[in-house]
Amino acid sequence: MLLSPRTPGAAAWSSCLRWSKHLFFGACLATPSLAATESLMVSFERDALPVLDQFCYDCHGYGSDKGGVVLDGFEDEAALRDHALWLRVLKNVRSHIMPPADKPQPSEDEVASLIRWIKRDAFALDPSLPDPGRVTVRRLNRVEYRNTIRELLGVDYNTAEEFPADDTGHGFDNIGDVLSISPMLLEKYLDAAQTVVAEAVPTRSRVVAEAPIPGRDFAVVSSSSVDEAASSTEQTSRLRPAPKPVGSALDLSYYTPALVRAEHAVNFAGRYQLVVDFKAVERYVDDKFDYNRCRLIVRDGDEVLMDQEFVRQSDKSFQFTFDREWTVGTHAVSVEIVPVGEEQPQPRLLRIRLQNVTVRGPFDERHWVAPKNYAKFFPRPVPESAEEKRNYARELLSNFALRAFRRPADADVVERLVTLAERASSVPDGTFESGIAQSMVATLASPRFIFREEGTEALRPGQAHPFVDEYALASRLSYFLWSSMPDEELFRLAGEGKLRANLAAQVDRMLNDPRSQEFVRNFTGQWLQARDIETVPINAFDVYLRENPRPDVEEARETFRSIVSIPDENRTPEQREAFAEARRVFLEFLRAPKPDLTDPLRSAMRRESELVFEYVIRNDRSLLELIDANYTFLNEALAKHYDVPGVEGPEMRLVTLPEDSPRGGVLTQGTVLAVTSNPTRTSPVKRGVFILEAILGTPPAPPPPNIPPLENAAGDKLSELSLRETMALHAKNKMCASCHSRMDPLGLALENFNALGKFRTAELNQPIQPEGKLITGEAFTNIRELKRILATGHRHDFYHSISEKLLTYALGRGLDYRDTDTLDRLVEQLEASGGKPSVLLRGIINAAPFQQRRADDTSLALDSVDTAATHIAQSAPQP
Repeated sequence: MLLSPRTPGAAAWSSCLRWSKHLFFGACLATPSLAATESLMVSFERDALPVLDQFCYDCHGYGSDKGGVVLDGFEDEAALRDHALWLRVLKNVRSHIMPPADKPQPSEDEVASLIRWIKRDAFALDPSLPDPGRVTVRRLNRVEYRNTIRELLGVDYNTAEEFPADDTGHGFDNIGDVLSISPMLLEKYLDAAQTVVAEAVPTRSRVVAEAPIPGRDFAVVSSSSVDEAASSTEQTSRLRPAPKPVGSALDLSYYTPALVRAEHAVNFAGRYQLVVDFKAVERYVDDKFDYNRCRLIVRDGDEVLMDQEFVRQSDKSFQFTFDREWTVGTHAVSVEIVPVGEEQPQPRLLRIRLQNVTVRGPFDERHWVAPKNYAKFFPRPVPESAEEKRNYARELLSNFALRAFRRPADADVVERLVTLAERASSVPDGTFESGIAQSMVATLASPRFIFREEGTEALRPGQAHPFVDEYALASRLSYFLWSSMPDEELFRLAGEGKLRANLAAQVDRMLNDPRSQEFVRNFTGQWLQARDIETVPINAFDVYLRENPRPDVEEARETFRSIVSIPDENRTPEQREAFAEARRVFLEFLRAPKPDLTDPLRSAMRRESELVFEYVIRNDRSLLELIDANYTFLNEALAKHYDVPGVEGPEMRLVTLPEDSPRGGVLTQGTVLAVTSNPTRTSPVKRGVFILEAILGTPPAPPPPNIPPLENAAGDKLSELSLRETMALHAKNKMCASCHSRMDPLGLALENFNALGKFRTAELNQPIQPEGKLITGEAFTNIRELKRILATGHRHDFYHSISEKLLTYALGRGLDYRDTDTLDRLVEQLEASGGKPSVLLRGIINAAPFQQRRADDTSLALDSVDTAATHIAQSAPQP
């Protein structure tokens, strides 16, 4: 068992040890062969033990195990190779969390000696032969699947509705270890493959012509609109909205008489069909029911095809089809809205959204045309002979499988696909095109499409681990920067074996491509939890009451709650009167203007987070501006929410903030402030944990079990205590104090921002106290000072954190001790460049974990189309 120098009875041993070290290690240094085979225990005693003994063992040695960490008593080298323990030590020492600020601190040389021992001896890392870590073959997550299908087939398949949510690991939903696949999900993949192929791939060479007329192409013939803006219920009762284009559609208000018309030229007489698509939409203004009605009249010329009354339909879609016999010439199709009955209040802004009117015909086969996208999937006419058809099918399916699998398909796989296509096309009413479509379904249901299989190059001389092949590198690049499959240029370079040689130019091209918006959206959406802003539940009513206490409203709410469950016939006259008065007070307060997280405001908050990150990345500005900056991106609504003057209009734009503004940087963005709050109040704990995890990369340990809620710490005195005082009571528990001393100062520094992200100076009639002192010793008085401390004194911690987050996202796996050297090199490069994101992104892409894979990794056995093709072939109609 390893003795510490202060173990009872070990003083003489310690003296001998120091003397023997001078003799023994001098000989080792002079003899490389001995030094190379030096035991881990010996190197520990020389390089790590003196530092640990002087600065750590008071809490983590000699029988002390504060925080469950023990750094002595290692019985053998196996116990000493506790990678999780030493990784924790490395992170805490490097970030100056340990030793605590009020304890003696090791010198830079002593810290360097300990870290060097951990990396070179405990972890046994060799910087000349980096370990790329293990690889789990990754399933496409919902975002990647949707984007890949869009690139491959041109279909926007809504995976958010059709697939279950992906699990997350290490903060991201593209982590291979958690992207499992269930029998239900397999069925959904097969359904999805059939749906997208049916929508995209023609199964006939000629079809009835279709001419869609988008709603926005309908011209207004007449409209009794009153163009006025309104925000209150009283104003909305006078609205007469004019017909308004919305994308390719046209909105027609229930409340405004309107007639719109479009013309269509008919070149051949015969049978046609008119297909009218629209949706009854609404926008919430008040919680009342909207009783307004309208008639929708559709005409062909002067002939009425439809005259139907509509009430509120809750966003229901409608489609009506009308058979017509048309002569050659121009035909007019009109849509009219006629309000019905007496005018009612307009709390829902009801509209008919005319999406399009499609003209089908003529139905005479002599005038049929090639289907939409036919040339995209079938660039040449289908040959006549069976052999030429088979060769053509082989060409089409080989090219499709190359793009779908992100690498060339094996010859036998292509032949099975061709055989399946021939079988499917030989059934009654089958066509060459339908056979190809059936094989495409099998391809998209294949594990090689659903998973990202990777190959490797031959091991090069002097290498411990091989490089991934160029097709795998193309996929790693495209799913990192685009969340989608490689494009034609990446495929071309990979096929020519030139991608790795042109990597820098390709990274620049990809970052300048609009598809890189996916990287911005998906990374910030998870790193900053910005995607959660759209659904996070925040009760604006209760938040407002905490800052603007109204005893009369609280009393009215309690009265309402106590009486509402009593049937009206059983209430006393006094109860009825009290109930009516409580309802009046409560509703009057509820309807009064007050801050709220509306859907447009939530969207603006998310866009702010994305645009700030994008601005830093695209302009290669210092990553430290993500912590502290004098600018942000705002539109009028968000600027008003932030109390920033001079911003008008709905467009998000770069705004230089006033000198005294607390905004700037991600910590004071509405997204972060709202998603780290509770539904009715802020949460300094959540906010503190967020900063520790996302910004500093030093997350606290999970809370002990059975910890009571924060409010329970104060008991009956809760209303008399400030949040800071309540948290101080909570932190008196010794089990809680060590973590709360790290979290609370960070979270309380953000208390000037409520759960809606608005700035405030008081809560519950008590002043906000944002001042504090970090566990590392730095004091601050407000959030501006804290941001400066984090961007300067904790710059190194942030560089480590952002590097770890981006590397995790790029690799699709959690990091471990093997990645320590890679992370340290990335941070060194960031420090040398002044925090330029281009240096970090290129460093990640050129790093061993991105370029290589372990030699002992075995690829997941992907049997290509065997399972899917067999299933589909067995269920296909027999010839």
